[in-house]
Amino acid sequence: MYSLEISLRYSPFPLSIQKKSYEDVKKNYDEIKNAIIGHNQDSFIIELKCDKVQDKLIAINTKEIIAVQIYEKSSVAGGSKRPGFSLDL
Repeated sequence: MYSLEISLRYSPFPLSIQKKSYEDVKKNYDEIKNAIIGHNQDSFIIELKCDKVQDKLIAINTKEIIAVQIYEKSSVAGGSKRPGFSLDL
């Protein structure tokens, strides 16, 4: 399972969704990255759907996104990554 985590301006908590395949999560990542790079004064909304929680939908105004990341959620040890972005390599 792969997680896509989005950090929003003025929000201390990230938004996240999970996808089963890397290709699916990479497609969402690229869509968000392209919206951030190419956004203009008009707002642009992206809707994301989670594979893990079937009824989870997120609509995000791309003008508020400040960071996005992908990571693999390991089933071993229950996923040891702490929430948020970290500088640990």
